Amino acid sequence: GVADKFASTFSADRTHNLIVRLRHNVIRTGLRNISISYSRISLADIAKKLRLDTENPVADAECIVAKAIRDGAIDATIDHANGWMVSKETGDVYSTNEPQAAFNSRIAFCLNMHNEAVKAMRFPPNSHKEKESAEKRRERLQQEEELAKHMAEEDDDDF
Repeated sequence: GVADKFASTFSADRTHNLIVRLRHNVIRTGLRNISISYSRISLADIAKKLRLDTENPVADAECIVAKAIRDGAIDATIDHANGWMVSKETGDVYSTNEPQAAFNSRIAFCLNMHNEAVKAMRFPPNSHKEKESAEKRRERLQQEEELAKHMAEEDDDDF
């Protein structure tokens, strides 16, 4: 593989340990995805999917699967007689109320956002009339002031 082919370069760069760990993590993640996707899969198919290009890929796949099971990375068993990895039953997520609750909260969020957007796009009620009333209010106040002055002058005249 790539790790063996460029081993001298990785050693010179002092990245060989990093490459080994990275390869291990990639294989582990791949195996986890396989165990989630398949209820039963042959070790030979696992070796192909993980691209284990070693002398005995099936034995290596079996070793990797066994180690992952032991470490608790995957929930499965090995059927040695048939050469399969059998994933334990992953619970049916849709039998619970969790997806419905998540869906409900997303819908509520979207409806709320829609309603807020609609409110934001509306003109204030009677916005065209408010200007007129403000102008009329000014005129009315001015008239009231003039009337008050006029009445005050008349009051002064009486005395």
